[in-house]
Amino acid sequence: MPESVATVGSPGLWAISIAVLLALLVADFAVTRRPHEVSMREAAGWSAFYLALPVVFGLWLWLEYGGGQALEFMTGFVVEKSLSVDNLFVFMLLLAAFAVPAEVQQRVLLYGIVGALVLRGVFIAAGAAMLSAGTWAFLVFGVILFVSALKILREAMSGGKDELDLSKLRSVRLLRRLMPVTDDYRGTRLTVREHGRRALTPLAVVVVAVFATDVVFAVDSVPAVYGITEDPYLVFATNAFALMGLRALYFVLHTALAKLVHLNHGLAIILAFIGVKLVLHWAHGIWPSVPQVPTPASLGVIVAVLVTVSFTSLYARRREAARTAKE
Repeated sequence: MPESVATVGSPGLWAISIAVLLALLVADFAVTRRPHEVSMREAAGWSAFYLALPVVFGLWLWLEYGGGQALEFMTGFVVEKSLSVDNLFVFMLLLAAFAVPAEVQQRVLLYGIVGALVLRGVFIAAGAAMLSAGTWAFLVFGVILFVSALKILREAMSGGKDELDLSKLRSVRLLRRLMPVTDDYRGTRLTVREHGRRALTPLAVVVVAVFATDVVFAVDSVPAVYGITEDPYLVFATNAFALMGLRALYFVLHTALAKLVHLNHGLAIILAFIGVKLVLHWAHGIWPSVPQVPTPASLGVIVAVLVTVSFTSLYARRREAARTAKE
């Protein structure tokens, strides 16, 4: 018998949250209206602001609804933030492949964030509908995460993130067939009128490429956070908070990203672990003797994996640098 999914998200809370999210997006578009190269000071300031917001929200959840919801939110946020850093790897490759000028890079990132928010909103609603239909959804989510973990691990082992073949993106090929594309960027404009007809700028092409990759990341991230909490509102909140700070975080971590050579190994482990957690949760509903993984244990495993791969990445880079120096 289908059951409604328990949620803290009242209509009023949803309305306030969406209004605040739209206000933040408007502010970000205002900041990026004038093309300029982002300084480290500006990026660090915005990053600190967007990292403080979920902490404040988590404290509010704790006071209003108790520690359970607050812990689920913070655990989900850590998972989503980790996966969003993986987004940044792909964004970095796209910006380099399209030779996006430094002064308009943050506008591209902002378009990518908007696309990701919309897509994840669709996936969150679909996930909530599946959970309402029955516990079999946990098994489906678990399988999705296992497949994603294997894919990420295979790419990590083969170094698949070192190159990006834009010719394989069907959306980009289709776009170039439908409309002409100018040879150079025109500030933050997506289209221009040239020789009497409308033409796309390279900025529009890279935005479409970013949207195409957003679909892939939405498939991974939404089931992952549903493995932490079944509350659609908290799933939405973790995704929104994790994504909103990406624009600034990109410029803070641009150099560090290349050094986290083992991050994808860690993300594969995290997704596989959450997949196991979901399958156990599904099995527990059928056979009560099957154990479940509590949220505090999930948070501990996720943080431990992230800390471990950060240290192993730094060690690997240091060893590679020492070997290069000897040669």
